[in-house]
Amino acid sequence: MKKAALHNLGCKVNAYETEAMQELLENAGYEIVPFKEKADIYIINTCTVTNMADRKSRQMLHKARKMNPDAVIVAAGCYVQALEDSKEIDSSVDIIIGNNKKQELIEILNEYEKQKNGGESQLLSEMVDINHTKEYETLQLSTTAEHTRAYIKVQDGCNQFCSYCIIPYARGRVRSRRKQDVVEEVKRLALNGYKEIVLTGIHLSSYGVDLEEGDNLLSLIQAVHKVEGIERIRLGSLEPRIITEEFTKEISTMKKICPHFHLSLQSGCDETLKRMNRRYTSEEYYEKCILLRKYFENPALTTDVIVGFPGETEEEFQKSKEFVEKVGFYETHVFKYSKRHGTKAAVMPNQVKEEIKTKRSEELLKLHDKQKRKYEQSLVGKEVEVLIEETVEKNGTRIQTGHTKEYIKVGTQNEKNLQNQIVTGKIGDDSEFFIEI
Repeated sequence: MKKAALHNLGCKVNAYETEAMQELLENAGYEIVPFKEKADIYIINTCTVTNMADRKSRQMLHKARKMNPDAVIVAAGCYVQALEDSKEIDSSVDIIIGNNKKQELIEILNEYEKQKNGGESQLLSEMVDINHTKEYETLQLSTTAEHTRAYIKVQDGCNQFCSYCIIPYARGRVRSRRKQDVVEEVKRLALNGYKEIVLTGIHLSSYGVDLEEGDNLLSLIQAVHKVEGIERIRLGSLEPRIITEEFTKEISTMKKICPHFHLSLQSGCDETLKRMNRRYTSEEYYEKCILLRKYFENPALTTDVIVGFPGETEEEFQKSKEFVEKVGFYETHVFKYSKRHGTKAAVMPNQVKEEIKTKRSEELLKLHDKQKRKYEQSLVGKEVEVLIEETVEKNGTRIQTGHTKEYIKVGTQNEKNLQNQIVTGKIGDDSEFFIEI
């Protein structure tokens, strides 16, 4: 039995695809081993969101070759898809599999083996013109690495073309998965014991814009909500413009929806947003936050912010920081702007010095810590619903941990085995749950 090892780099969509490729391998009779062990085949699902991601992808490919010089090395995903010429790929790679071709993994491996046995040893490249395909790649899962929560990819591609982002060129245009296919996968996962599912995509808010049936993200959520056995539905990253009165009011009536919303911001300064080509203003974004708080009691709002974007002055940064403080996010994921070759932002004037980016990042992270503590304290004494996910040892004490619907990690010292159960209790030092810091 041949041994295969997989390694994932990048986002939740990549993680989903890596697990789906693993399932394809298992069904084909391969033994899956940890990546650090010797294997016959190494598959690296690469990322290209930044120049650093490219470097990490190359490093993992080199690492795989060192672990077994005779192994078949497969470079899959965004890094190889974004290369202008497959000749640029590192010599350690045997097979290139672009996006929308991962579903053919087993056939590609068989073809490579056939060529090798026939005396051919050249690089095998399987790519599509990702910027012109309308096909959604039919990968699917019946189990995932997490035993209680399952991420489900429902959409691929992006039509936004933010000035800093290479992803539309690596992932192509928006392609949505058929609603019925999503529902069938959710049903399978429910039968396998999963209680919570997370709908995710490259640009989740665009789900359905390419479907003739007229489906959209709201209709998909409504369909998934009807699946028995699933008790929680969490949404991946959303664009602010999808938060309309109709959308928010409707999902607020669904008891399975988790009041945890990740609204991508990137900057709280309108001038910076315009250079980023984000297509909304800070005021429009703020209105969406008000809408969510109108229909959900104390929802957890999280976001992403880039500091040091080309042309960002100290005044613009302070505007962005003040806006983050005004919104009062539960979590703010702070990123220092990183040049990505092939994007408009990479050649913009007034690139910000690294030391200034670092200073601004540290400043915003301090605000994040303050706001995170404030939000967590707002839940103390409140009754919450927790999905217990794992048991850990801490200072010699057995603690069962899980997340609330707001995605706050909490722990309990309950003696009963609560694995994969949803339980309720109050948060507080003398209550059922305590917040895991």
